[in-house]
Amino acid sequence: MSQTPDLNSLFQSAHDEGLLSNASMQALNVVDIGAQIQAGLGIDVDDVMASEVVLVTIMPDDSGSIAYNGNTQAVCDGHNAVLDALMASKQKDNILIHNRYLNGFLLYPYCPLPHAVRMDDRNYNPDKGTPLYDQTVAILGTVLAKSQEFADNGVPVRSVTLIISDGADLHSVRARANTVEALVKDMLMTENHIIAAMGIDDGSTDFRQVFREMGIRDRWILTPGNQESEIRKAFQVFSQSAIQASQGAIGFSQTSLGGFGG
Repeated sequence: MSQTPDLNSLFQSAHDEGLLSNASMQALNVVDIGAQIQAGLGIDVDDVMASEVVLVTIMPDDSGSIAYNGNTQAVCDGHNAVLDALMASKQKDNILIHNRYLNGFLLYPYCPLPHAVRMDDRNYNPDKGTPLYDQTVAILGTVLAKSQEFADNGVPVRSVTLIISDGADLHSVRARANTVEALVKDMLMTENHIIAAMGIDDGSTDFRQVFREMGIRDRWILTPGNQESEIRKAFQVFSQSAIQASQGAIGFSQTSLGGFGG
């Protein structure tokens, strides 16, 4: 077992390679974010036998309005359907998956698909707030750190991330929309990352506007209505894109350019 990766070195390495701007370095240089990122890194790079890796990262909303609107089961089912779809794909051995809820609860760090934990009413109780910007920085920081870890070890790596919310940011204390935007911009410039978002209709939030301000491209925004069937369908659309993106460099590039419509 090799030693725990040093986050500062990973981010410095990304910065030195021109992959991270000063603004992004500053956003990631926060002590408690560091602890969250470290906890999410999961499997040791040396224990991954794949010649190339796709990181699939999901951040389900666990704010109180999910339960209030009766969507707890739909979110669980949606996440679990993504696991099932990825497990059925030919690329399953190349995929590592990670799930951390919007309020920071780590369901599982990066691990092979068979080790992922399914969401259910024992591990998912949406009763918290919406620190959308803070937690998006933490989750993207985790994607970046894990990607850099593989890259530093000579393993080609690409990532597909899904951020889910049913409301605008209410409880972030450190980050703003433009903090997230700086990070998203840096990641998208490398053309190795897909960053997607799902805004579950709450009757008032313009999710396209919210996610655009965070730097997420329009073609990667899903806006299902507040119906169980629509939410499940949105997860299905995401899992199809994740599978396409895991089909080597060409599959990733085509998926990235096409978005959810491609």
